[in-house]
Amino acid sequence: MGAIVTLLTFASLRPATVLDLAPRLRHAGVMRSKLLSAVALVGPVLAGLSASAALLVDYLRPAPIFCAEGGGCDAVKHTVFGAPLGVPMPAFGALGFAVLGVLLLLPGARVRTLNLVAALVGAIVGAGLIGVQLLMGTLCPYCLVTDLSACLACGIAIWRFKGAWDLEGSRAYRGALAAAVVFVPGAVLAFGLTAKVHLPDVIAEEMSKAPKGQATVVEFVDFECPFCRDEYDDLAPMLASEKDRVRVVRKLVPLTRIHPHALEAARAACCADLLGKGDAMAEALFHAPVEDLTPDGCQKIASALGLDPASYAACLADPKTEERMALDRKVFDRAAAKGDGLPLLWIGERKIMGLREASELRRALDEAIAKAGS
Repeated sequence: MGAIVTLLTFASLRPATVLDLAPRLRHAGVMRSKLLSAVALVGPVLAGLSASAALLVDYLRPAPIFCAEGGGCDAVKHTVFGAPLGVPMPAFGALGFAVLGVLLLLPGARVRTLNLVAALVGAIVGAGLIGVQLLMGTLCPYCLVTDLSACLACGIAIWRFKGAWDLEGSRAYRGALAAAVVFVPGAVLAFGLTAKVHLPDVIAEEMSKAPKGQATVVEFVDFECPFCRDEYDDLAPMLASEKDRVRVVRKLVPLTRIHPHALEAARAACCADLLGKGDAMAEALFHAPVEDLTPDGCQKIASALGLDPASYAACLADPKTEERMALDRKVFDRAAAKGDGLPLLWIGERKIMGLREASELRRALDEAIAKAGS
């Protein structure tokens, strides 16, 4: 019925009117072709730039804004591919897509060649990074968008080079496309860099207790955990060198299912803290052989530190000691995200999960001290 109505409508039109429609239809077809070309050319660049901007925000912020805490993004970030030459990988991605965007909007055979070369380099890097993620057994969604966009941009560059065609349109049209390429990732950066960092309420509460000008470090520890011990060796000298500008809060989280001596060590640390020797006991427990973290072994450490034997024994028997450790565990449960383990700490607003390089800890500590003093 629709087709019949259309034929009757055309039949009722004057010949001149029908002839007038032809240029309009051709013009509409040309506009659609230009629009498709623009989407094909600019779409992957826009997607890659926006994803790179989101990743760059999460690499620079103390806590992720776009990626999930402890997810694939975080895993890739802390590999050797996260910051080659000390520069965050997303910065390279953003620069590469920006170059592609400029080349796509410019005409000419030489530009098409440069576009092809740049796109091939981007696709090789993108495909390689996808392979790295697959080997790691984890996928970062923003990395995946970036890398797939690079591969798609390469396919389009090959198509453009072989067809010897360029993006058509006026200067205003090209300017609008250029503005979109700048505005969208720019908006992602602006939002991400100015968004308020969400802190668990228990961490924010501890930070609020710090005297003016002091940064807060909240660490969750298990004295038998090998990674906690390694982290302590890196972090303790830094904290000692900044002791007047840092407030350290230690929460005891003995993982009794996998560390049989962790509970006794936690009790010893708790009582030593109450008796004024918390930091000295923590250092001794972290450096003692694991097999010595027994009741007798902890007693010997307490005696070596000069703790009163009667007071120490009374504290171990006091139910309030167990209550304090149970409270520390509740704080850990409220602060940690699903899947978080140990070591886990907050240096200022920056959450650090798992064993990290000493340079990262130093950088986070410097940032926290600077912010506290501002």
